[in-house]
Amino acid sequence: MSQLSHRHHAIELAVTDVADAKRFYAEAFGWRFTDYGAAYAGIQSPAGGSAPEVGGLRQERDVPKGGGPLVLLFSDDLDRSVEAVRKAGGEVVAGPYGFPGGRRFHFTDPSGNELGVWAEA
Repeated sequence: MSQLSHRHHAIELAVTDVADAKRFYAEAFGWRFTDYGAAYAGIQSPAGGSAPEVGGLRQERDVPKGGGPLVLLFSDDLDRSVEAVRKAGGEVVAGPYGFPGGRRFHFTDPSGNELGVWAEA
Protein backbone atom coordinates (compact mmCIF):
# COMPACT_ATOMS: atom_id res chain seq x y z
CA MET A 1 0.00 0.00 0.00
CA SER A 2 1.43 3.40 -0.93
CA GLN A 3 1.83 6.08 1.70
CA LEU A 4 -0.38 9.18 1.35
CA SER A 5 1.29 12.56 1.31
CA HIS A 6 -0.70 15.48 2.71
CA ARG A 7 -0.43 18.86 1.03
CA HIS A 8 0.06 21.54 3.69
CA HIS A 9 -2.74 24.19 3.54
CA ALA A 10 -4.13 23.79 -0.03
CA ILE A 11 -7.73 24.67 -1.13
CA GLU A 12 -9.97 26.92 -3.28
CA LEU A 13 -12.40 29.24 -1.50
CA ALA A 14 -15.20 31.68 -2.26
CA VAL A 15 -14.45 35.01 -0.55
CA THR A 16 -16.20 38.36 -0.30
CA ASP A 17 -12.99 40.42 -0.68
CA VAL A 18 -10.07 38.91 -2.62
CA ALA A 19 -7.52 41.47 -1.37
CA ASP A 20 -8.48 40.93 2.29
CA ALA A 21 -8.52 37.15 1.84
CA LYS A 22 -5.06 37.26 0.24
CA ARG A 23 -3.74 39.29 3.19
CA PHE A 24 -5.31 36.89 5.71
CA TYR A 25 -4.12 33.64 4.10
CA ALA A 26 -0.66 35.04 3.34
CA GLU A 27 -0.23 36.06 6.97
CA ALA A 28 -1.85 32.97 8.53
CA PHE A 29 -0.42 30.24 6.27
CA GLY A 30 2.27 31.86 4.13
CA TRP A 31 0.29 31.42 0.91
CA ARG A 32 1.43 33.31 -2.21
CA PHE A 33 -0.85 34.26 -5.08
CA THR A 34 -1.04 34.89 -8.79
CA ASP A 35 -3.61 37.58 -9.62
CA TYR A 36 -5.99 36.93 -12.52
CA GLY A 37 -7.89 40.22 -12.29
CA ALA A 38 -9.73 41.67 -9.29
CA ALA A 39 -12.07 38.69 -8.80
CA TYR A 40 -9.67 35.72 -8.70
CA ALA A 41 -6.25 34.90 -7.27
CA GLY A 42 -4.59 31.55 -7.84
CA ILE A 43 -2.85 29.98 -4.86
CA GLN A 44 0.75 29.23 -5.82
CA SER A 45 2.18 25.83 -5.00
CA PRO A 46 4.57 25.70 -2.04
CA ALA A 47 6.93 23.92 -4.47
CA GLY A 48 7.18 27.20 -6.43
CA GLY A 49 8.50 27.52 -9.95
CA SER A 50 6.48 25.75 -12.59
CA ALA A 51 4.51 23.60 -10.11
CA PRO A 52 0.74 23.73 -10.68
CA GLU A 53 -1.34 26.05 -8.56
CA VAL A 54 -3.04 24.34 -5.63
CA GLY A 55 -6.30 26.31 -5.66
CA GLY A 56 -7.56 29.85 -5.58
CA LEU A 57 -9.62 32.62 -4.03
CA ARG A 58 -12.81 33.38 -5.97
CA GLN A 59 -14.76 36.65 -5.44
CA GLU A 60 -18.43 36.10 -4.60
CA ARG A 61 -21.08 38.56 -3.46
CA ASP A 62 -22.05 36.35 -0.52
CA VAL A 63 -20.40 33.40 1.17
CA PRO A 64 -22.89 30.90 2.65
CA LYS A 65 -22.71 30.75 6.43
CA GLY A 66 -22.95 27.41 8.19
CA GLY A 67 -23.78 25.33 5.10
CA GLY A 68 -21.88 23.19 2.66
CA PRO A 69 -18.91 20.92 3.28
CA LEU A 70 -16.36 21.60 5.99
CA VAL A 71 -12.94 22.05 4.45
CA LEU A 72 -10.10 20.58 6.52
CA LEU A 73 -6.57 21.78 5.90
CA PHE A 74 -3.56 19.73 6.99
CA SER A 75 -0.89 21.35 9.18
CA ASP A 76 2.65 20.28 9.98
CA ASP A 77 2.42 22.27 13.26
CA LEU A 78 -1.11 22.76 14.64
CA ASP A 79 -0.18 25.12 17.48
CA ARG A 80 1.71 27.37 15.08
CA SER A 81 -1.31 27.34 12.74
CA VAL A 82 -3.66 28.36 15.60
CA GLU A 83 -1.46 31.35 16.45
CA ALA A 84 -1.03 32.33 12.79
CA VAL A 85 -4.81 32.29 12.23
CA ARG A 86 -5.39 34.49 15.30
CA LYS A 87 -2.59 36.90 14.38
CA ALA A 88 -3.95 37.24 10.84
CA GLY A 89 -7.40 38.20 12.17
CA GLY A 90 -9.21 34.86 11.99
CA GLU A 91 -11.41 33.66 14.83
CA VAL A 92 -10.84 30.22 16.35
CA VAL A 93 -14.36 28.87 16.94
CA ALA A 94 -13.55 25.35 18.23
CA GLY A 95 -10.53 23.65 19.74
CA PRO A 96 -7.83 22.73 19.41
CA TYR A 97 -9.07 19.32 20.47
CA GLY A 98 -7.90 15.74 20.12
CA PHE A 99 -9.49 13.06 18.01
CA PRO A 100 -8.33 9.51 17.18
CA GLY A 101 -5.22 10.01 15.09
CA GLY A 102 -4.54 13.68 15.74
CA ARG A 103 -5.70 17.13 16.80
CA ARG A 104 -7.68 19.87 15.08
CA PHE A 105 -9.33 23.26 15.41
CA HIS A 106 -11.95 25.24 13.48
CA PHE A 107 -11.73 28.91 12.52
CA THR A 108 -13.58 31.52 10.51
CA ASP A 109 -11.80 33.77 8.02
CA PRO A 110 -12.64 37.46 7.37
CA SER A 111 -15.30 36.44 4.78
CA GLY A 112 -17.04 34.14 7.28
CA ASN A 113 -15.83 30.82 5.83
CA GLU A 114 -15.45 28.16 8.53
CA LEU A 115 -12.57 25.77 7.98
CA GLY A 116 -10.81 23.20 10.10
CA VAL A 117 -7.09 22.50 10.42
CA TRP A 118 -5.78 19.14 11.57
CA ALA A 119 -2.46 17.53 12.36
CA GLU A 120 -1.41 13.93 12.86
CA ALA A 121 -0.82 12.68 16.40
